[in-house]
Amino acid sequence: MATLDGLPPLREVIQAHDLVAKKALGQNFLLDMNLTAKIARMAGDLTACDVLEVGPGPGGLTRGLLIEGARRVLAIEKDPRCIAALEEISAVYPNRLSVLNADALTVDAGALLTSPIRVIANLPYNVGTELLIRWLSPAIWPPFWQSLTLMFQKEVAERIVARPKTDHYGRLALLAQWRCDAKIVMHLPPEAFTPAPKVHSAVVHLTRLEQPRFAADFGILQRITAMAFNQRRKMLRSSLKGLHPNIEIMLTACDIPPTARAEEISLEQFCALSRSFAAV
Repeated sequence: MATLDGLPPLREVIQAHDLVAKKALGQNFLLDMNLTAKIARMAGDLTACDVLEVGPGPGGLTRGLLIEGARRVLAIEKDPRCIAALEEISAVYPNRLSVLNADALTVDAGALLTSPIRVIANLPYNVGTELLIRWLSPAIWPPFWQSLTLMFQKEVAERIVARPKTDHYGRLALLAQWRCDAKIVMHLPPEAFTPAPKVHSAVVHLTRLEQPRFAADFGILQRITAMAFNQRRKMLRSSLKGLHPNIEIMLTACDIPPTARAEEISLEQFCALSRSFAAV
C-alpha cells in the first residue's frame, strides 16, 4: 500500500519491529496517517517551526508532522524498541528529524530546539498530565514553546478547558487558562488506537499568553487553589481558614462570598484573592 511519504504503512512497521504496545509505558499507537496529519494541522503552519514530540512510538504522528512541513522535529522516545523505526523515518527526512532515546521528564528540550517551537504529541497516558503541568509552570514565563497540541484521555482534556460550576473544573483548568487560551480541537474514539484503550481521547490546543491572563503570584495562587480544591465540597471560609485569621473579610473584599465553594469561583476571583494575600 502506497503512503504519502513512501514509508511502509504503520501496521507493517509495528510488525517488522515487533512493537507490541506496553501498558506500563502508557502506549496506545495511532496508526491512521490521515488522523496524524490532521492533528499536525491543528497546530497551525509548521513550516517555520521546530516541533517537540514526546512518545512518538512507531512514528505515526512524527510522519504526519514532517509531511505537514515541520521545519525540524525532535522526537523523545523512552522505549528503545521504537528507535530503529524512528531512525528509518529520519533517513527519509535528512536533517529534519532528531530522535532522542530518553525520558522526556528529564530532558531540557527547549535547549535542543530553535524558536519558534511548538509541542505536538500523543502523550503517553501515564505521564501526560505531569508533562503538561511542567510546561505550564516554568520558572520564567513566557516559556520556550508557542503552543501545545496534545492528546489526552477525554476526561483530562475536559479538565483543562473546564469552566466554573462544572464537575471537571479545578486546579488544572485554572493553571491552563491563567496562562493560555485552551480549547478541545478533536475527539477520537478508542478504536482509532492500537490497542484500543478503554476511554475516549481528545486533542487539546493551548496557545500561550505572553503574560498571565490576570496578575497573581504563581506560588500564592497555587497554594490557595490547592487548599480550596482539596476540600472542594467545603465553603471557602472553612477550606481557606488556615491561610489567614480574617479570611472571611478578605474573601468579601474580593467579591467572593465566604459561603461559596471552590468550583463556583472564577479564575479572575482566585487571582484577586492571591493579590490580596500578597499585600498582607
